[in-house]
Formats: sequence, structure tokens, C-alpha cells
Amino acid sequence: MLSRFARPAAAALRRGLATSAQNNAKVAVLGASGGIGQPLSLLLKNSPLVSRLSLYDIAHTPGVAADLSHIETRATVKGFLGPEQLPECLKGCDVVVIPAGVPRKPGMTRDDLFNTNASIVATLTSACAKHCPEAMICIISNPVNSTIPITSEVFKKHGVYNPKRIFGVTTLDIVRANTFVAELKGLDPARVSVPVIGGHAGKTIIPLISQCTPKVDFPQDQLEKLTGRIQEAGTEVVQAKAGAGSATLSMAYAGARFVFSLVDAMNGKEGVIECAFVRSEDTESPYFSTPLLLGKNGVEKNLGIGKITPFEEKMVADAMAELKASIKKGEEFAKNFK
Repeated sequence: MLSRFARPAAAALRRGLATSAQNNAKVAVLGASGGIGQPLSLLLKNSPLVSRLSLYDIAHTPGVAADLSHIETRATVKGFLGPEQLPECLKGCDVVVIPAGVPRKPGMTRDDLFNTNASIVATLTSACAKHCPEAMICIISNPVNSTIPITSEVFKKHGVYNPKRIFGVTTLDIVRANTFVAELKGLDPARVSVPVIGGHAGKTIIPLISQCTPKVDFPQDQLEKLTGRIQEAGTEVVQAKAGAGSATLSMAYAGARFVFSLVDAMNGKEGVIECAFVRSEDTESPYFSTPLLLGKNGVEKNLGIGKITPFEEKMVADAMAELKASIKKGEEFAKNFK
């Protein structure tokens, strides 16, 4: 029986870098000069799926754009600097990716980023609602469990809300789960596919090892340790960088993978499935990450949680209070945001 994740996990990124198909996606990266933004922009520039790359930040974007523009691929690159140039950056965009914001430092949780990043995301998504309301919006800025509700409320305020087009990019959790399972089982990580549901912080990150393709089994103590490592992998990187940043390169890879999958689906490719944190009726949480069938208009079908083990059921139950609190915090912030 084929898994809902029948496709090899890294296929989207390989296609994004290797396909000869001529596609014309106009993609904007908001926060393009940052630790995630630069490598993400490089991966997007390297893809034939992208015809126009618009880079925005409050510093250094002309230099980043000039640097990337010398790469011998077809995407045209333009840098935009400061709030007055943001409308022009967004005009005509099909996909907007937002990694803008401050990174985590040792001792910080994703929630500690809230005050700074909430304002940044609200400002940038407000501009998206005005200047490219039909675009697919892919939010990387943490805490995703709050920044997606913020984005939704901002789009509602502008009267252009479409829940099928707003995604919290949780792909890094899947990428990590695939890698860690492959390491433990001696498998090719590009052929491992683990759905990760829930949210994008600590115990709200719920890897469904029981739904892994190919099928794998772990003793309970090893399963708990593996699950804990997937949930705290971001902290692992923050500590290893010792104050010099957070997961930027792996996040750029994961962000590019998600964008390439989304653009493939927008181009009419069938059977494209990725997990993302979206508006959902699957659980008592109003937003929840599950496998999504992507299509020309964004989310074509939410594939839901599927069959899970009692261990995974308990993780879902344990995540609810934190998820709902983070969502409420985001919604309340957006309502008061001017």
C-alpha cells in the first residue's frame, strides 16, 4: 500500500534544482538579507521554476541582489530596500516567502521572539494583503504557531483572507525527522518520509514515526528519545552555534523545498503533498499542521492526521493547550495592531 507520502522526501528540492521545465513563478523573499533569507534566495535563484526573484529587506538587499544576479540561471533578481520600496517588490508576485525577523539565541524559546517578530510579520503581511492579495504566503518567521494566526487576522482586516493560501512552513521538522530516522536505520534520507503534525515549537512538534515510509520500528525508549530530538533540534543548533545564530542553512533548504512543491502544484503537477501549519478543523486547535494535498489554488485537500498510535495520540492531546494559547496570543496581537 502506498503511503500518503509516496514521493521521496527530497524530490521537490531536487526537481527545483534539476528540472529542465520552463516555469514562470514570480517569488518574493521578505527578509532576504538575513541568515535564512540569503541561502534561501540562492536556492530559489538556482531553480528553473522561478522566473523573477524580488528580494526585500531593511538593509543590504541591493548587494545581495547584485551578487545573486550574476548566477547563470534564468531568474531575474531585483533588490528592494526599506518600507517605501515594499509595494513595488510585491507587485505581481505568485509566492511570498517571509523569513524576516530576529533569530533565537541560547536560552531563548521561539515564543521569546514574539514581541519583535509579531510586529514584523504583521507589517509585511499587511503589505502583501494590499499589493499581492492572491499570492501564496509562506511564513517562516517564528513563532509560527502565532505568526500564522497573525497573518490570517491581517488578511481578514483587509477583506482578502483565503485560508488555502496561507502556510506556516514547518518543513524543517519533516526534514529533520527524515534525517534522524535515516541515521538510526542506515537508510538513504532522501527516501525516508516522516509526516510531522501539530505545530512548530517544542512539544507541539509531533512526528508520526508510525506513518514513516519506508516502515520503521523502534523500541519505546528509543522512540521517545528520537521524538525528543526532533522536537528540540532547533535548540540543538542554537546551542551549537553558541550565540552566533539559529538554524539558517537547514531552514533555507526546507523553505526552498516547500516553495518548489507549492510551485509544482500551482503548475498543475498532481499528487504534491507537504505538511504545513494552516487553518484546520482536524482537531480542537483552529490551526494545525497535517499533510496537505497542494494544487493550483493552494490547499486542495487537507489529508488529516490519519491512523496514529496511542503514543502519538497522547502527544496530540498534550500539545493542545500550548497550541491554543499561542494561536490566541497571535490573534489578539493582530486585533490590536495598527
